[in-house]
Amino acid sequence: MKMLAGTILGSFQEKNPACHSSMWETVLLFSRTFPDSWTTVNVHKTVISRLWNFLKNGCFGSQKVSYPALVLFLEIVPSKSITGDKFFLDFFRSLWEGRHVSFSSNTDRHAFFLAVEECFIWAIRNASRYCVGPEAIYLFQHTLVDEVLLGFLWPEYLLAASSKNQDSAFSTSTLDQSKNGIQSNHKEPREALNSKHSMDYEESLGKCIVKILSGIQRLDNNLFLVFSSKFQADIFDIFHQTEYSSQNVQWVVKFILLLDKHAVRNGEIWPLLDLIGPTLQKSFPVIGTLDSPDAVTVIVTAVSVFGPRQITQQIMCIGLGAEEFLKSFIETIIPWSLKKFSPSTSARLDLLLALLDDECFSEQWDAVIRYLVIQEKVSFNPGTMDRNCISVLAILMEKVKERTKKSVHQSDQCEDWHHELLDLVAVYVVQAFPQFGDSDARFICAVLGGGTIDDKISFISRKTVTLIFEEVLRRLMTFMKDSTFAWVQDVCSLLFNGKKYSDWRLEPSNNLLEMAHFVLDILNGSLFCLNTIEAESELVQGILAAIFIIDWEFSCINVSEDKLHKEHIGETGSRLAFCEAVHAFRCKILDQFLRGFGVNNRKSLGTTLVQSVKCITFVDKFESDNFVSLCGQWTLDVFEIFCQDQVEEQQLLEQFLNKNDSWPLWVIPDGTGARLRTDNVSLSLNAPNNTKFIALVDKLISKIGFDRVVAGLISEASPSSTKDSLTDLGINKTHYSRPWLAAEILCTWKWLGGCVLDSFLPSFVIYMKNGDCGFSDSILNVLIDGALVHGSCSGLNLLQRASVDELEAVAEPFLRALLSVLSTFFQDNLWGNEKATSLFKLLVDKLYIGDNANLDCLKILPSIMNILVRPLSIGAEDRTNDLSDPYSESKLHNVTVDWLKRTVCFPSLSTWQSGEDMEDWLQLVISCFPVEVTERMQEIKPARYVFPAERAVLYELFQKQRHGASAVLNKLPLVQKLLSELMVISVAYCWEDFDEDDWKFVLHRLRFWIEAAVVMMEEVVENVNHTLTNGANDVNASLNEFESAVVISDPFLIELARNALVGFSLFCSLIGSQDKEHTGNLNHLGSEKWEIITDRIFEGILRLFFCTAASEAIANSCGHEASSIIASSRLGHRQFWESVASCVLQSSSHARDKAMKSIEIWGLSKGAISSLYALVFSCKPLPPLQYAAFVLLSTEPGAQLSFTCDTGKVSNDGILNNEDSFETSSAENVHLREELSYKLEKLPPRVLEMDLVAHERVNLLVAWCLLLEHMTSLPSSSPARERIIQYVQESTSSIILDCLFQHIPLELYMGSSSRKKDAELPAAVSEAARRAIATSSVSSSVQFLWPIGPEKMASLAGAVFGLMLHHLPAYVRGWFSDIRDRSASSAIEAFTKAWCSPTLISNELSQIKKASFADENFSVSVSKSANEVVATYTKDETGMDLVIHLPPSYPLRAVDVDCTRSLGITEVKRRKWLMSLMSFVRNQNGALAEAIRIWKSNFDKEFEGVEECPICYSVIHTVNHSMPRLACKTCKHKFHSACLYKWFSTSHKSTCPLCQSPF
Repeated sequence: MKMLAGTILGSFQEKNPACHSSMWETVLLFSRTFPDSWTTVNVHKTVISRLWNFLKNGCFGSQKVSYPALVLFLEIVPSKSITGDKFFLDFFRSLWEGRHVSFSSNTDRHAFFLAVEECFIWAIRNASRYCVGPEAIYLFQHTLVDEVLLGFLWPEYLLAASSKNQDSAFSTSTLDQSKNGIQSNHKEPREALNSKHSMDYEESLGKCIVKILSGIQRLDNNLFLVFSSKFQADIFDIFHQTEYSSQNVQWVVKFILLLDKHAVRNGEIWPLLDLIGPTLQKSFPVIGTLDSPDAVTVIVTAVSVFGPRQITQQIMCIGLGAEEFLKSFIETIIPWSLKKFSPSTSARLDLLLALLDDECFSEQWDAVIRYLVIQEKVSFNPGTMDRNCISVLAILMEKVKERTKKSVHQSDQCEDWHHELLDLVAVYVVQAFPQFGDSDARFICAVLGGGTIDDKISFISRKTVTLIFEEVLRRLMTFMKDSTFAWVQDVCSLLFNGKKYSDWRLEPSNNLLEMAHFVLDILNGSLFCLNTIEAESELVQGILAAIFIIDWEFSCINVSEDKLHKEHIGETGSRLAFCEAVHAFRCKILDQFLRGFGVNNRKSLGTTLVQSVKCITFVDKFESDNFVSLCGQWTLDVFEIFCQDQVEEQQLLEQFLNKNDSWPLWVIPDGTGARLRTDNVSLSLNAPNNTKFIALVDKLISKIGFDRVVAGLISEASPSSTKDSLTDLGINKTHYSRPWLAAEILCTWKWLGGCVLDSFLPSFVIYMKNGDCGFSDSILNVLIDGALVHGSCSGLNLLQRASVDELEAVAEPFLRALLSVLSTFFQDNLWGNEKATSLFKLLVDKLYIGDNANLDCLKILPSIMNILVRPLSIGAEDRTNDLSDPYSESKLHNVTVDWLKRTVCFPSLSTWQSGEDMEDWLQLVISCFPVEVTERMQEIKPARYVFPAERAVLYELFQKQRHGASAVLNKLPLVQKLLSELMVISVAYCWEDFDEDDWKFVLHRLRFWIEAAVVMMEEVVENVNHTLTNGANDVNASLNEFESAVVISDPFLIELARNALVGFSLFCSLIGSQDKEHTGNLNHLGSEKWEIITDRIFEGILRLFFCTAASEAIANSCGHEASSIIASSRLGHRQFWESVASCVLQSSSHARDKAMKSIEIWGLSKGAISSLYALVFSCKPLPPLQYAAFVLLSTEPGAQLSFTCDTGKVSNDGILNNEDSFETSSAENVHLREELSYKLEKLPPRVLEMDLVAHERVNLLVAWCLLLEHMTSLPSSSPARERIIQYVQESTSSIILDCLFQHIPLELYMGSSSRKKDAELPAAVSEAARRAIATSSVSSSVQFLWPIGPEKMASLAGAVFGLMLHHLPAYVRGWFSDIRDRSASSAIEAFTKAWCSPTLISNELSQIKKASFADENFSVSVSKSANEVVATYTKDETGMDLVIHLPPSYPLRAVDVDCTRSLGITEVKRRKWLMSLMSFVRNQNGALAEAIRIWKSNFDKEFEGVEECPICYSVIHTVNHSMPRLACKTCKHKFHSACLYKWFSTSHKSTCPLCQSPF
């Protein structure tokens, strides 16, 4: 038995959990069967010590089996075998110590705590088994409670339930209750503690303690008081340690909730009566003095668990009756909860609300409100109201709102909380000033509700809500009226004018911003409350409109902030923060609010806002395009927010565009059409405002499209779609079409930041291309009617079709608008012959009223016919063309003949007096015979085909006017102008019928008109020159004098000269024509007398040209501004100066030479060449003039004068003689004019960082063009050309090549493959490079350079690079070899190989093949397929073959030279000759043929015995081709001067390189 007992009872050493179930069954069964077996073994050694180890190790993993068996095990342990108190203390310590390895799962944890609970209760209940007598039993039980429950269970719970358990601090009594228990916990790793102190662990531990307490309380209340005392002591300790109370009071709250969950809900009353009730009763006075929110939270939690009456009963020691409860609540709880505002106020208010009882709610709530709000104080003396009351009320009502949100029946709850004093206080707070503080807005928001879209909780009446928002509106209006922007004040006045709020007195206040922030806080917290007073539409819309306008002010301040004065910034800066807050409010909340806004109110508010924007444009005196953009953005924002579809958008646009007193100015909408405005409107008064509003409309068109703003179309796309939404022709035509608006914009013509030509017409054209829908016809009818009503002449030049830009000169708005539309639509081929025919028919029908002419129609018809005649004439030359309209041809022909005959019936112009309608008829005839002038007047020809009958009557008209003009000269300017125009069209259309007298009359009249302009322009030059020489010293005064000097005294002379130049150009084109059928008619024009008069005319034209050039050159001496004045003066007469330039290009060298000499003789401060340079480098270019100046500078006779070179002494063989000096710097050999050298030698600072179209960069490239053109004109072997090349190498910077490749798109060649297709490079660049090489000229690229643009600059750069490769290959190669960027180097080489090298190589080989070296000893053969040249030199019995190979990227890569055969030549000499040829061909800045010729000459000289230069080992210098002529006086060796100069410079001594004697 002893052995068996030892084995079974000592089995707790088994560590295999799989055996533990059988182990427990055996132990329990054996002990029950043989209870005396325990006496046979050493219990402590065999059983107890092993059990303790088993428990400390968490039962070795068998928690689910072992923990439930522990209480059964306690049952079978013989009481005599153990010492009661020690056994149980060691048992619980071992069990507790094993907890940290027991929690592998929640089930294990629950099993553990259930075992602790069961074992502890069992031990308490069975204390009598181990103790004798009541005292011993109680002592035993007390020890267990003290050591186990309070020793380590309770402290462990406090640690677990604290928010910061590692830093928590408890009383010494709490922490040191168990020396053996708690202290051991602190030795555990922190990870173990953290794992134990999870939420589940805390819950399980607390439940265990509650169950133990429940068991103890049922067993012996005295034992329970042990824990109760400890519980109260811990709470008091926490309350007194305020530093830690906020951290550790959580455990109290959690424990009360655990009591509720595991005891109170089970019907147990001991937690209230024996634990929480007594604790609160004792601690309530302490809590009242602590002012601790956490302490109050304990009471609130208790109330939530046990109920308001029960807790009040325990605290106040009263009964549960309603009267006693209500009395205690009113007399004690309310004063205590609502005392002065403090940190615990929020918690005390929570307690106050928690103590509200359903039965006594009305009385309690009334008592609370009346305690806070004394009606008499609010009603009669608001200033005495306690500020703390408002703060407390604000917090209280917020808590009430949160409580109400949790209620199922919110509306009923709101009614319960309503109190009349709340309305009174709300009105008082919102009207009081100054406010109480932040709590004011909190209170108002709390009682209003509406913080979110779902927040419908409000505690005040509808009337009070209305009063509050009226005050909000009042203060917003006051803020707006105080704005520094006049438009804000004006819009505010207009918004509320005539409404019930218009009589409000808005007095400014020193605390305006504080009031504004107050009302914004109210709106932030209660915006959706506005939905409850939607019936008050004026009020709601007023508030929302004010928000939008203040938001607009914010954006306006941001835009204008940089331009404001410091004082103004100070004024607006204080408002900026509030405006920014309003902006954030609108973006964050307002959009969401408006989505739920009523449809009618939303539309009304949208209308109000767009009318406000419109008001701004008509009342504010702004002059900023940025401000117009802002207004446009505001309008678009309104459309986006308030329009749910495009129909609503169109309706809002209608409201936006509706008429007022000053809008529209020209056309008024009339249903779906329009009518002219006929009332007496002061245009000067309303025009500025009208143009500002047009600017705003133009911004809208640019943003959302012509189709939506003007055409009023509604598409399938969304309302927020952009202007690109118009993508098909099937869009519905609606009644929102606005032809009147298009006509109004066209008539306005110019506005702030834009004009018809730049923005409106392009948008109109895009719309037309997508589908007209008949809209353009409506606009056209309006414009025609307006033009007829205002009947006025256009004043345009009717000889040629006026460009759209030139139409700006038309003064009458309707006619100008009509002409711009017609010109644009016909030029862009939007309209064709059919449309032109219908318009022509319409206008012809309107021309006659019975038998009389409609004079208004007659006045506008010439300018319209000037546009229509071309589309009407389509197909007239080919009668078989099916596309032509026979009706339109015959109609135009018949009508034109009729008009001509009617005009022929008038007397001659020489007898005409002003006021007769002959002028209009003659202008109408002239408009029917336009002259076509190509760009820059490169070609002038008739613009249409005319029938013989038309030409016959036109010639008859010319004859009549010629005879009349010959008899009597009428000097009226208009007569001269009409005669000049008639003369031009007669030359263009009737020249075949002219006889010699006709030509004589024409040429003399043309010369007369041109000479008159010459006299006037020479007077201008004299004035400019006088201003320079005798002008004021003051710069501004001088500029004013220049402006006065360039004023054209008689513009009619310019017009006459312009017409004369067109006529003379026609004459010159006829002379130059090689058409055989014309030869017979022009024989008489080839006589010498016509050549003389044409030369005289050309001389006059050249004098005109030099006049404007000299004026700019003279003014340029006074600075950039002065020259800009001269250049700008030409822009007003663009056609005239373009005609001058065109004729200059046709002039002969003889005429040019005479004109230049006359300028030099004139004696101006600037000569002819300086004038040309000033013109070509003009700051405000007129392209034809600049090109003409370029041509005159680069061709004879100007080329000789524009590059001044010192020729030096030249020998017969072309070798420069320079015996007296070894200084070979180009500074001594070539002198370029300062105008050119300055640009070539002194590059602008940071030229590579300049804009690609900068004026200085353009001038730099033009200067290089002039230099390269000059080099082209020089013979390849001339000394002058050699000196130019030397000048380029020594005086210019190769940075120019870097500049060129900033324009040429190299990125296309920066890839894995260097071969690129033609399409990948802009055609203009590659073609320019090839053309420059092929023609040896950049003239064509310069011709079309102006107006400057990136593509044109790229083309010019390509041409310059090509010509530099052609003329300066060694110079370019030197630059290329210095490039360190491999990718850039490869790209440049690829570009050169693709577009330049093929032409250059072909040219080089062709020149070598054609070259005649004329020597029996020397021969050259060319292989174009191999790109090779073989040079064979034989002399006596010696000879050698040298092969020159041109690489694919020639000349970027140097040529290769190889000797394939040598005869009778030493290796040293062979190598020297090879190196000599290589040096010549690689240093040659010109043709290879020339390099080979010079190399041959070098051989010849050597064979002749001429001594070679000891420095370069060559007879002829490889660069300047000079002979070695400078001899050393000691050793007699001769050197090249250039070699010797280089030797002196690099060695820093002046001794002979051979003998070292002084040179």
